Amino acid sequence: MTIDWAAFTPWSALAGGVLIGLAATLFILLNGRIAGISGIVGGLLNPTKGDIAWRLAFVLGMLLAPAAWVLFTQLPEIRIEAGYPLIVVAGLIVGISTRYGAGCTSGHGVCGISRLSPRSLVATLAFMATGFMTVFVARHLIGA
Repeated sequence: MTIDWAAFTPWSALAGGVLIGLAATLFILLNGRIAGISGIVGGLLNPTKGDIAWRLAFVLGMLLAPAAWVLFTQLPEIRIEAGYPLIVVAGLIVGISTRYGAGCTSGHGVCGISRLSPRSLVATLAFMATGFMTVFVARHLIGA
């Protein structure tokens, strides 16, 4: 394994992590809600009165952030090396798993672990282990 030192950017990654942590902290302190994306979007699919505006604002903010980014710099090149059938299957697996796991990586990994939730710790470890195994199988067994 080699590291492309020209593309190694720990400071921007650290800054991004700090911003995500700060946003999740402010969200729970100011709104009393967890910033888990699956729960926020799931609440829009089965809305209750008085609970829609903040969810829409959150999702719109996530969708409009790349447009704001373009005002300051160029977006990175998006390169997807998988076909549409694989992307659809992967999306379905992630969606179903999010429901079975009672949350997504943002809910468990960022918000749950920071609240010292044992369930979130187990879920995050499962996410990481699955990712490690997927990369190993794809790179070393299948040869992708």
